[in-house]
Amino acid sequence: MQSGDGPPVISLQLVPKMLSPLTSVWSPRAFVVSFKLETDPNILVKKARAALDKYHHKLVIGNLLHTRKHQVILVSAEAEVPITLSEEDKASGVEIEKYLVQEVTRRHEAFRSDGK
Repeated sequence: MQSGDGPPVISLQLVPKMLSPLTSVWSPRAFVVSFKLETDPNILVKKARAALDKYHHKLVIGNLLHTRKHQVILVSAEAEVPITLSEEDKASGVEIEKYLVQEVTRRHEAFRSDGK
């Protein structure tokens, strides 16, 4: 590539969503979690619920681009549960993943115990 040719052009291709075959064919009884990142707080939960309805998995971790480092919402068929870092957590350098991993682990253990 010659620099005199101008900036490089990158062409992207759409790839298929893998949640559908994962939850319907490959592992329909697995505890599958997906993520939903949005910029508009008015559509986040709606889109997370739509994903649950479409793919029939267990949990969507939703977050907003501008608050993703300190707030998420866990959306399941049963409820919407926010996880938010306290000001003390932020000041101490605690990352949201600490609480997120704890909660997803707890839910996975409950799922395994229930045999669902």
